[in-house]
Amino acid sequence: MGQNVSLEPPVTTEDIHRAKDRVRIRDLRRKGGVPRRLMVLFMLVGPGILVMLGENDGPSQLSYAATGASFGIGFFLPFVLLTFAMAFIVQELTVRLGAVTHRGHAELIFERFGPFWGWFAMVDLAIGNFLTLVTEFIAIRAGMSFFGVPAPIAVGGGFLLVVAVMLSRRYWTWERLTLGLAVFNLLFVPVAFLVHPDLGQIAHAFVSWGPVPGGFTQQMMVLIMADIGATVTPWMLFFQQSAVMDKGLTPKDIPQGRMDTLIGAILAAVIACATIIATSALFTHHIDASTFQAAEFAQALVPYAGQVGATLFALGIIEAGLVATITISSSSAYAFGEVTGAAHSLNRPLKEAPGFYAVMILGAGLAAAIVLIPGAPLTLIVLVVNVIATLAMPPALVFLILLVNDHEIMGDYVNTRFTNILAVAVVLFLCAAGMLWGFMTVATPLHLLPGT
Repeated sequence: MGQNVSLEPPVTTEDIHRAKDRVRIRDLRRKGGVPRRLMVLFMLVGPGILVMLGENDGPSQLSYAATGASFGIGFFLPFVLLTFAMAFIVQELTVRLGAVTHRGHAELIFERFGPFWGWFAMVDLAIGNFLTLVTEFIAIRAGMSFFGVPAPIAVGGGFLLVVAVMLSRRYWTWERLTLGLAVFNLLFVPVAFLVHPDLGQIAHAFVSWGPVPGGFTQQMMVLIMADIGATVTPWMLFFQQSAVMDKGLTPKDIPQGRMDTLIGAILAAVIACATIIATSALFTHHIDASTFQAAEFAQALVPYAGQVGATLFALGIIEAGLVATITISSSSAYAFGEVTGAAHSLNRPLKEAPGFYAVMILGAGLAAAIVLIPGAPLTLIVLVVNVIATLAMPPALVFLILLVNDHEIMGDYVNTRFTNILAVAVVLFLCAAGMLWGFMTVATPLHLLPGT
């Protein structure tokens, strides 16, 4: 008689770790009560907070710093709240998509739209992510330079810390370590108070949405584009959906996933506004920050926020670069595994998913090496990368909207008419911003714009 051959795939380390987490959540839900519901929320939060604070990365914080120093608070504080509202709308779609399909974003694009679009999305993400990783190490280098740390030591030390977190061998451990680092994003909040802002002016800015000093110039439009790119970018879609899948969220967990994303959006918006408020002290005192490199923002704040405030600002820039390097590298690795079919989970050890970890580590390592090239225009690179992220977002959102309206994969969890209206409005807003930026870029040299 022939042997019975099992057609079931083998149980992996990934399956075991995820099953243990699901058992704990099931037991807490069965017991009921407010404390246990809060514990369930605590266990399920992570991807949403990380994606939002990860997007409050080094280049984003430097964009906000340049914004506050160049234009103050009147227009940009409410504008930043608008961009984070857009980010929540977009990322809520990825929560549902990941929880319902249990597939990553790149995998679904490959499956539903074919190999061409799957590889297109993968290559587009890889290029954008790599450019962003370069800016993260710029932020780490800049923040450490405030303390007199040489660039090779700053960048190399940051890289080693990132690798250590990447190799933590379990999604839960990786997530909690990264969340622990992300807490330090809050350092920008006390800096805002240390510059002694006028609270009445801040309140007035939120309710009045004041005009931009000097009008809509090309410089202002670049900062608008950079601030949008500091809030909604393609890597966020890939990261959160894959993290939701790797964490093992199910449709029953969607309410907690939404709350996770909302908490992250609120925290990130508060921190972004705090950064603008902090550097608006430079605008108020007529300090020309147009040629500032990254570390110079912290140095320039010493007279207004004191040595403590400037130190906190520099530490916040370092943290922002570290957290984003970890999350962005993982989004590239997830997408690579999803498209190639290779193992792709932080619940797998290095020997079970060598390609997954190689993409994370090699991408970060190459980006770190590029940052050490002498004479690079660091702040300009940061702003340009954020603008590129804004321009790349509408095509990525079109894929996302099509997927969450696909009844075959979403079932009862497809978009409602209202969520479709919101999602399409975000796409149209991003397209309009991109076209206006393009027009101003072409027109400004020809002196076709007022005030130029």
